[in-house]
This record gives sequence, C-alpha cells and structure tokens, in this order.
Amino acid sequence: MSIADKIQKIVKNKKRQWGSEKNLTPLPMLHEKPSLRKLTMGRIAIILTVVFWILYIFSIIVRQLIEGPQSYQFTMEAFSYATVVSFLTFSALMYLVARQGALERFSTHTRVPRALLDRFFSKHTPKITVLVPSYNEENEVVRKTLLSAALQEYPEIRVVLLLDDKPHPTNPDEIERLEKARNIGKELSKLLHDPLIDAKKALKSFEKKSRKTLTSSDVEALANHYDNAADWLMNMANSEKIEDHVDVFFTEQVYIKLAQDLSLVSKALRMSIKDKESVSYERARQLYKRLVWIFKAEFEVFERKAYASTSHEANKAMNLNSYIGLMGGTYTKEETPQGTILIPTKKKSSKTITILNSEFLLTLDADSVLLREYCLRLVYFLMQPENERVAVTQTPYSSFRGAFSRIERLAAATTDIQHILHQGMTQHGATFWVGANAVIRKSAIEDIVEYDRERGFEIKRYIQDRTVIEDTESSVDLALHGWELVNYPERLSYSATPPDFGSLVVQRRRWANGGLLILPKLFATMQARKREGRPLATTSVLLRINYMASIAWATFGLIFLLAYPYDGRLLSPLVVLAALPYFLAMASDLKYCGYKYSDVFRIYGFNLIMLPVNLAGVLKSIEQAMTGKKIPFARTPKVKNRTPSSMQYVIVPVLIVAFSLFTVYRNILIQNWGNAAFAAFNAFVATWAILAYIGAFNIIVDTWLGIINWIYVDVKPKKQTVEITDTDIDWKVVLYHGENQGILPFKS
Repeated sequence: MSIADKIQKIVKNKKRQWGSEKNLTPLPMLHEKPSLRKLTMGRIAIILTVVFWILYIFSIIVRQLIEGPQSYQFTMEAFSYATVVSFLTFSALMYLVARQGALERFSTHTRVPRALLDRFFSKHTPKITVLVPSYNEENEVVRKTLLSAALQEYPEIRVVLLLDDKPHPTNPDEIERLEKARNIGKELSKLLHDPLIDAKKALKSFEKKSRKTLTSSDVEALANHYDNAADWLMNMANSEKIEDHVDVFFTEQVYIKLAQDLSLVSKALRMSIKDKESVSYERARQLYKRLVWIFKAEFEVFERKAYASTSHEANKAMNLNSYIGLMGGTYTKEETPQGTILIPTKKKSSKTITILNSEFLLTLDADSVLLREYCLRLVYFLMQPENERVAVTQTPYSSFRGAFSRIERLAAATTDIQHILHQGMTQHGATFWVGANAVIRKSAIEDIVEYDRERGFEIKRYIQDRTVIEDTESSVDLALHGWELVNYPERLSYSATPPDFGSLVVQRRRWANGGLLILPKLFATMQARKREGRPLATTSVLLRINYMASIAWATFGLIFLLAYPYDGRLLSPLVVLAALPYFLAMASDLKYCGYKYSDVFRIYGFNLIMLPVNLAGVLKSIEQAMTGKKIPFARTPKVKNRTPSSMQYVIVPVLIVAFSLFTVYRNILIQNWGNAAFAAFNAFVATWAILAYIGAFNIIVDTWLGIINWIYVDVKPKKQTVEITDTDIDWKVVLYHGENQGILPFKS
C-alpha cells in the first residue's frame, strides 16, 4: 500500500469526533509576511484598548464616585469591579502587544540561504547533545522523536535517551517496554548504518580526487548519491506504520520532505550539466558532507535511577540535571549498600564510562518532532558574533494537525496561538524558555548552576525544579546573569497536544502552578539589574509579569464576574469595547493559523470550564509558598484510551452553568439586563464546551469513579514487630556507613 493510500485510509476510516479536524497539512515553516494593513490594525487595536479602558474608568467609576453620596457597599463594588476589569484589560493589552511584536518580526525575517549554512558548518563543527527525557513513554512515540533528532542535517550530533522508568520493574509489560527502550539506540544505529557508510565512502572517494574542476560525470555521480539517499528515505516512509495524524506528520515531514529535498538537489545538479554550468569543487564537497550529516548520529541510553549517586527527584528537570552534571567526566562504578555509585576518575579503561561534553545541548520532549534543519539553523544563529550572549534559542512548538477529537483540535489551536505570542515576546526581550524543545549554550547554564545534596551525594541543579514549570524559573535565572533568550521566527518543531479532557486537565493544572512562586525572583532580578546599570525594559517586565501571573488574576477575576451580582450602574458598553480588539485579534490569529473565526467563542467557553483546573493550580502555588513543600511533578498522560478526570473538574463546570442560569433569572427579575445578558452568554458557551469537550457520559463515569474512590479506601496493613537477631544485620552497611547515617543496618 502506498503512503498516499495509507493516509487516505486513516482519513476515511479512523474514528473521529464530529467537529474535529480532517486537514493533515501542517502550518508552513515560514510565517506569512503580514500586510501593512494588518500591522496598522494591530497598532490601532492597542490604542483602542487603552482608550476605552481610560474612558470607562473616568466616565463610569470616577463619575459614579464623584456624583455621590454613595454607600460603602457601592464604593467597594466600584473599586473591586474596576480592579477586575483593569487586570483583564491588561492581559488583553499584553496579548495585543506580544502579537504586534510577532507580526513585526515576521515582516522582517529573512531565511538564511542553505548554501551559506553548508559553507559555515563545513568549517565549524560545534558538537550538540540532544537530551530526550522519557518516563513511561510508548516506544513508537520515543522512536519518532529520536529519529527526527538523528536525521538532523548536522555535522556532530549525539542523541541521548534519558530513561526515567523504574530500573527493575516487575510487571511483564513494563519489563518488555523497558528492554525495548534500552535497545532503541542500537536499533536506530543499525537502521542508519548502511546509508551512512555509503555517504562516507562517497565523500572519501570524492576528496581523493586530485583535480579541483568537476566534470559532468562527477556531477552526475553526486546526483546519483542524492537519488540513492532519497530512495532510502522513501522506502522508510513506505514501511512506516501509520495509525494516526502524528504518524502522518512524521512520515511526510521527516522522511518524505527530506527525500523530496534531496531529489530536488539531484535535479538541480543535472540541470547544471545541461546548462554546462560548472559546480565548484567546494560546493560539491559540501553537498557530499550534507549526506554524511543526515545519517550520522551517535545514540546513548542513560538511566539515572540505576545509580544511587544521581538525583532521584521525580521530575523532568532533575532527569536532565543528572546527565548534564556528569558531562565531560569519566567515572568508575562502585557497588555500595545504597546501590551503584559513580566516582570521578582521570583514568579511562574498559570498565569506566565517559560522558562526552558538548558546546550545545538540545532538550527535547519525548513526544516532539523536529524538522530537519532545526539544529542547523538554531546553532548557526547562536554562533553569530552578535548572539554570543544568547543562552537559549528555540522555535516554540506548533501542533500536529488533523486531531481526531474536538478537544485536541482546540488545544492545538491554543498551542498555535501561543507560538505567535512567544515570538512576539522576543521582540520585547521577554522570551521564556518553553521546555518542549530548546537549543542551550552549555556555558550559560553553567553560570546558573546550584549545588545541593541528596541522600549524602552532591548534585548539580542547572534547571530549577522548585516549581513544576522549571523552564520559566530558569529563564529568570539566566536574565539575572545577563543572558538572553530568543525564539527563532520559524516553525521547526512540533509537539503532541492532549487528546482528551483528563490528560488536558493534568497539563493545564501544571501550567497554572508555579508562576506566582517565581514572581518574587523576577522582582529581585529587576532590582539587581537596575543596580548593575542594565535594567530590564518596561515592556519586557510587563510581559513577563503577565506571563507568570495572568492565570491567577484571570481565574479570580472571572470567578468574581460570574459569582458576584455587581450593581448595574457599573456596567457599560465601554467594557465590551475595551475587550473587543482582543477578541477580534484572536479571531484573526486563529484564521491565520488555519482555524475558524468562530473558534474564539469555543476558546472562551473552554476557558470557563477550565476555571476549576486553573484555580487548583493557583491554590497549589499558594500552598507551596506557605508550606515550602515542593509540589509533585505531574506528567501529562499519553495513553490511547481516555484519561479519567477528578470528580471536581467535571462537576464544577456543570455548577458554573447552573449558577449562570440562576444569575440570568435573578437579574431579569431586577431588570439588570447587562448582567443577565453576560450570564446568559456564559451559560450558553459553557454548556456547549461541556458537551463538546467533556461529554455527558464522561461526566457520569468520572463522577461515579470519584464517589467510589472516596468511599473505598485502601486498608493499610498493621505494623508487625519483628525481633532482630545478629544474623539479620547487614555487615556491608555497617562497615560502609557506620551508625547514625539514617540507614538501618539490617538486611531487607
């Protein structure tokens, strides 16, 4: 069956929800250059938002207070309502500012020619290590990620799978999956072996030529090598198993697009023969090297939990930190009662392990896919003299198109909108590291490293794990040390979005947790940089504050607007007019990203039913601030079946609809038509969102599971006293640790 037939079969036969997406074509790598009209309208939207907010504050709030006398209750209502409206308007304004910055970047971005990249990397070969943290991932998902990294057209690349699974599972399925994961590097090396050997032989044969002028047969030979490489890639594409839209993307964008690119080069070479134009020796050599770069990659699998001397903190940040802290060193393994530990040594032998160092790191989530020039273009950007203080560059990930569920489609829409906003934040020097993918200058994170001890061993913390949004806090740390972060203005990376409400709850609750905790560090950074004479720009500060705290104030603001019956005198069309540019701009951005204008209403309804999720994340931040206890890192589930939601997250949206309907009834009775209309709109869009994104049946199931889990609890076994004898003492522990080490010297 051909690739086209496989894809058509997926589109026709794969069960998909009504209202999902059938278009499998991803957004283009290069952003469309915005027109002058679009840029002008963006500026006007910013101005109108500010003007309408000022008019509202002075014509409604100030006027009502001046005209008094007013009651204490009304005065408090006026101040609270003005505060809520101001914070929400500020978030809308920051959206428009970031969006405008993105449009300005897109209008001026010029792509670096491929020949210039080939010329640069034929002389400079900075090493890059790709780090792929993985925990209980499906092997097919990991395989795609590793292959997309391995097939980067980059001269020196090393791909490391950081396995975080239990090293000694007992479940047969887990054992099988772990063994496959441990061998995946060897399998991929074997897969790329033949085309790599062919490319190396071809380059070596070409470089042996004594003459520097190429004949037509030399060019034809080069074209043939490109055809052979393209054929290999097409054979791989034909053998790829295609079951969903992610498989379609990987097959088309990683295998087929690269094959088509190589075929295009082959045609161009043959056209040069027909036109009797000579290809230079150096350019031909670069093209031979390119074939080697494509198939050349080293693989490694590292399991930090196999060693007692590395951190075992259950989060992605410490998985990365454990490996980064070992880079550039050689270690011997020593067996101790605590387990295997790694001891630094200067002597290399067959019994030691060496963790190679590299100038650049690429952190990549295990469910992400890179396009073929990601490393080439981003490292080239970092290697330019004017970018020597750039610590991190990335392309904020885009979504896989063709989602089979409505909620995955909507989550993809918000992801693509976020891509635009992150690009705009770079325009104002407010870039945040987004953890799904990033190229990192290793010397930069060595500036922010912190040292700690865990179970008696020293550990290094390059990426903060104090919160569950570790990349955000590290962004502030880098800014404190004078480093910059930049989003590269192209779409070169893609990542999966949650396919069901339950998994989306886990992801968005994590995103809502931590921003408030990092805010004090941002303020401290502002003060420190001001004292040093290199203050952060005002717009940069405002965008950063909005990024970290807007979920908190938007959540509480919406709760106030939904729950409190504000006096009708505080309502005004000016509030709607102040918000209108924001909603119109978002609708335009959705259309720009290939969605519908009407999706802006779906996103609004979606945000309403996500209120309890965001509130839970914000409250967790407050809890951590008060207790000082870390919040456990919750990984987004990646399962083919539906992920159940906690009972409160499916019940509260229903209560929001019920309360909104009650608010409609109450305001109709007192003829407060503005509040009644707002509540009716909220009830309608929230009801639609509940039915579309959660489902009535799923609400019943998750509520029932919640009740059952609440009623039935696991009975803890009673502690039994065991008499300890001399034969039970573990002599190895006693001799190694002695006493008072917090370790019981008894055999387990």
